[in-house]
Amino acid sequence: MMPQRVRLQLEAAARHPTSIIGCQVRREPPDSTERYTRWINQLASDQLLTQVFTSNGPTVIMPTWFCSRAWFSHVGPFDEGGQGVPEDLLFFYNHLRKGGGVVRVDQSLLLYRYHPNAATHSVLETTIWTHRVRFLEERVLPHWAAFTIWNAGRQGRRLYRSLTAGTRRKVVAFCDVDENKIRKGFYCHEDSQERPKPRVPILHFRAAQPPFVICVKLDLTGGAFEDNLRSLHLQEGRDFLHFS
Repeated sequence: MMPQRVRLQLEAAARHPTSIIGCQVRREPPDSTERYTRWINQLASDQLLTQVFTSNGPTVIMPTWFCSRAWFSHVGPFDEGGQGVPEDLLFFYNHLRKGGGVVRVDQSLLLYRYHPNAATHSVLETTIWTHRVRFLEERVLPHWAAFTIWNAGRQGRRLYRSLTAGTRRKVVAFCDVDENKIRKGFYCHEDSQERPKPRVPILHFRAAQPPFVICVKLDLTGGAFEDNLRSLHLQEGRDFLHFS
């Protein structure tokens, strides 16, 4: 921890008494989890709230958290269910449910060491997935009359199948850039008990209508996906949300 961390985060907490205050980090070893570290350090201030649904978890990481004792008590204690419980994610979600904000001090104030045996690796991806889907359905999807899932591949189809039946009916299309998927024309939900089984159109992303739930990982395509998204001139949080 850098010596100025407490002072700087205390000052931020005084200005934002109902927020979790984080900071930028320096990773050790420097080349560990490079994409994740870029995400931690480079999110814009508004993205600290719009990108809370991704697989990266809290938009400011728990080792950097700073908040008042009063706010911590208001949100409630950590879930002490033991190994396999994503206690930071659950606390973060409860914090947001109670109207809490997220602020980052834009200085590198913490040396964040990577440990291959860290407790975070004991949390099953399926457990985190379930919490993320339920939070998305709770916080966003009730306010959208219809939406498109961006990614007709494995992750997009998995999200579709994980939604409740009522929310699945709001999915008007998948969209993609893969010509093979687009040429197929639709995704059939074979596990559905409905008759006929639901068929969801697969469109080119330029032919699809927002809002989008995006199931494409960021920072993996050499900027191609990000360029496609920017070309649509959409507003994050209103017209699309990242879920991967």
